[in-house]
Amino acid sequence: MLVVVVIVGSVGGGAVGFEGAVWKVHSGDERVGDILIDEADFPWLSGRFTAGPGFAGVRDLFARELALVEEDDEERWQEWEEAYDEIRRRVSLHAPGGPVPEFLLHIEDDRAWFRWSDEPFDEDMLGG
Repeated sequence: MLVVVVIVGSVGGGAVGFEGAVWKVHSGDERVGDILIDEADFPWLSGRFTAGPGFAGVRDLFARELALVEEDDEERWQEWEEAYDEIRRRVSLHAPGGPVPEFLLHIEDDRAWFRWSDEPFDEDMLGG
């Protein structure tokens, strides 16, 4: 068996391999917005967010989720999980090659940052 590992960019910065790529956020068939990648800091990608027609329907979800993250209050962690679960139910993230099964996405104003996996998360790994 031949295993090939490709390392794109570098730990600690640089958007090599990602810069200029456009990732899309959807809610069903409606476009929530586009993310033009301009920074990669493994494992996070970030970029300029341009809202689409579907953003108004999920804007408050992202605002609530981000407010809970920024509180960094252990007692409100369950609230954050519930808020993010609602985002995951309503929104999908699409790489240039198609949808990704797992992601953690934050949107604030004209910026978005996220990490993603091309494999579904194992519920046992998550403690669920």
